[in-house]
Amino acid sequence: MQYVMFTKHLEGMDIPHIVEALKRVGVAGADLCVRSGYPVNPENVDVALPEAARRFADAGLSIPLVTAPGDFTRPDIHYAERYYAACGEAGVKSIKLGYWRWKPDMNYWAEVDVVRRYLEGFQKLSEKTGVRTVIHNHSGHSMGLNSSSVMNLVKGFDPRFVGVFSDVGHLSVCGEPIDMALNIVREYLAVIAFKDLLRVQRISPSGERNWNIDVVRMGTGYGEWKTALRTLQVMAFAGTVSFHSEYGGEPVETVIDLARADVRFIDQLRAEL
Repeated sequence: MQYVMFTKHLEGMDIPHIVEALKRVGVAGADLCVRSGYPVNPENVDVALPEAARRFADAGLSIPLVTAPGDFTRPDIHYAERYYAACGEAGVKSIKLGYWRWKPDMNYWAEVDVVRRYLEGFQKLSEKTGVRTVIHNHSGHSMGLNSSSVMNLVKGFDPRFVGVFSDVGHLSVCGEPIDMALNIVREYLAVIAFKDLLRVQRISPSGERNWNIDVVRMGTGYGEWKTALRTLQVMAFAGTVSFHSEYGGEPVETVIDLARADVRFIDQLRAEL
């Protein structure tokens, strides 16, 4: 498996400093956040991404995955072709799309049909550029919140061009048992995210009880890590693992330290298998 780190919480760093941070974490590259406000973004992606890839390569790192803006859900968005073409030129293997959200006034199955029509367009972009389109399991009202739901979206597409980005953390709060979840998407499993989550109830000042999902240190949440790693081993999964390290609110230096600890945690468990 190839370890990378999601750079969302390295916001404010330029590419040279991101490279330095990733080397300190001990990963092989980046799940590069290519969104507005980051060094590489949809406005400059055609120039900045290939240049970033060269800087990464010079440091012995790579960018196998980029994360697109959360509203990148349609293949006709104005920058879609430039975005995919830039990823192809930079040697990026996969693009993580944004999120289709279900709302109470929607017919779920009609929305599945809408999403699949969009995926037809994304598959064409992937065929043209050689960059796979991946859908991230995300809890909440996401159309791809778990393995069963995401298969409603991707089943029948060519897994060389449309895949699933399974997330152990999100699956732990809304998914199937993790070994079953990974088996369900086995044909389409392209990338996997490692983070740990907890569902926490909080009481508002008015006394209302609300459920929140918190990112916590790996090994302290709901993630069944030994089962997940054992399942990936049996499946001979050799793809990209994105350490999400979503410790928002912490100083960047702390995020780097916690990400390094996450990598050690996984390495220790793998050694015990």
